[in-house]
Amino acid sequence: MKWILAFHIIFMVAWFAGLFYLPRLFVYHTKCTDRLGLERFKTMEYKLFWMIMTPAGMVTSILGLWLLFLKPELLQHTFFIIKISLVFLLWIYHIYCGYLLRLFQFDRNTFSEKFYRVFNEVPTLLLLGIIIMAIVQP
Repeated sequence: MKWILAFHIIFMVAWFAGLFYLPRLFVYHTKCTDRLGLERFKTMEYKLFWMIMTPAGMVTSILGLWLLFLKPELLQHTFFIIKISLVFLLWIYHIYCGYLLRLFQFDRNTFSEKFYRVFNEVPTLLLLGIIIMAIVQP
């Protein structure tokens, strides 16, 4: 079980790295005006989302479900239900990042740099809640 937990945490860190970095790329992409730079951002965002974030999120979730299967009594605790709810919100955020990625891919972004700067803080708040629920278990 400790090996599963270790890899769950490793893949969670990779997922969050992408969740922190992609909106930052969106900030810079919004400010970019030259064609070559715009194409570079599109490539970087696409690869980050599809080759790092999405696989890491899926493996994190699969390992989390495996851990739950090994310890189903966790479902009886409020802290765990809150943690799962926050992870669900994280997946919604992830999927919305994919939607924003599509807007950029087709040059249809209408959001400002300021929007992406604020948007970039959402995973930090979710991470705080998830870690507190997992470790402190209030």
